[in-house]
Amino acid sequence: MKIAKGAGAVCAAIAASCLTHPAAAAGAFPERAVTLVVPFAPGGSVDIAARLISDAWGRALGQSVIVENRAGASGNIGMAAVARAEPNGYTLAINTMSLAINPALFKSMPFDTAKDLRSVGTVGTSQHVLTVTNALPATSVSDLLAYVRARPANELSFGSAGTGSTFHMAAELFKSVSKTQILHVPYKGGGPAMLDTISGQVQMSFPVLSAAKPQVDGKKLRALGVTGTKRSPLLPDVPTIAESGLPGYEFNTWFVVSAPAGTPQAVIDTLNAKLGEALRSPALAQRMQKEGFDPLVTAPDKTDAMVAAEMTRWAGIVKDAGIEAN
Repeated sequence: MKIAKGAGAVCAAIAASCLTHPAAAAGAFPERAVTLVVPFAPGGSVDIAARLISDAWGRALGQSVIVENRAGASGNIGMAAVARAEPNGYTLAINTMSLAINPALFKSMPFDTAKDLRSVGTVGTSQHVLTVTNALPATSVSDLLAYVRARPANELSFGSAGTGSTFHMAAELFKSVSKTQILHVPYKGGGPAMLDTISGQVQMSFPVLSAAKPQVDGKKLRALGVTGTKRSPLLPDVPTIAESGLPGYEFNTWFVVSAPAGTPQAVIDTLNAKLGEALRSPALAQRMQKEGFDPLVTAPDKTDAMVAAEMTRWAGIVKDAGIEAN
C-alpha cells in the first residue's frame, strides 16, 4: 500500500511531536482521581487535616482527591500500602510525626521511611495544650513543676492517646526538658485520655488544641500552656509552655503528604504546586485555623530534609526514655 507524500509528511510530523513531547502523548498528570490515604481511624487530627485540604487541592488539580482511611499499627499499615503502591502520583499518604517517630519506636518496620517514600510537601502544623485536672493546685507551668518535684518520681501521671502518639511525645519532651519523672498511662485514643484527666484518674495530658478547646472553655480542664512558640488565637489567654515556666520547650505537630519513592519529579512538582495553591487560599486557611491548624507550604526537598531531621531528633528522645511500642 502506497502512502501519499503529503500523508507521509503528516505522519512523520506527528511521530516527531510525540517523541519530543512524551508527556503530551501519555496525557498530562493528573488524568483521574488521586487517593489520599489516612493511616489512622476517622476523626483524628490527620483525618481532619486530610478532609480539610481534599476539596481545595482537588479543585487545584482538576481531579478529585479521595480520602481513604487505612488504620492500624500506629499508622504503619496505611503507610506501607502507599510505599508499595505504583509510583505514579495517584496513591499518596498524609501523616503526622509518627512518620519520624515510628522508625525508632518499632523494632521492625514494614517500610523504610527514608528509602520507600518521597515527600510531596507539608500541609500545616498544630499545637497541643498542657492540661491538668481541676483538682491539681497548679495555675502555671512553674506551679506544676514545683508540685511534681516535691513528690516522689512517677507519683503523678499523664494520659496519652497511645504509645508513640503526639500526645505521648509532647509529654516526653516536657519530661526531658524539665528533667522530671511523670508516669505515662497510654489509652486507646485521645478522648479517653482527656476524660480520665477530667476525672482525675491521671493528673495531666497533652491533647491537640482543637480537642482541648471545648473542655478548657467549659472549665472541665485547666490549660497551663500551649506547646508552640506563640499563643493560639483559639485560646488567646493561654500562654506558651515556654513563657509559663519552661523556657526552651517547643512542640508542634506537623502534617506531611508522601508519595512512593520513584514517583516522577514532574508529578511531585505538580502535586506540590497545586497543594501550595490550595493552602494559600484564604478560605481554606480560615477553615484550617478554625480547627487549630496553621497552613504551611514547603518544597518537596525541604520537606524530606525536615522529616530526616525529625527522625534523628525523636530517635534520641525515644532511646533516652526507653520507649517501646506496645
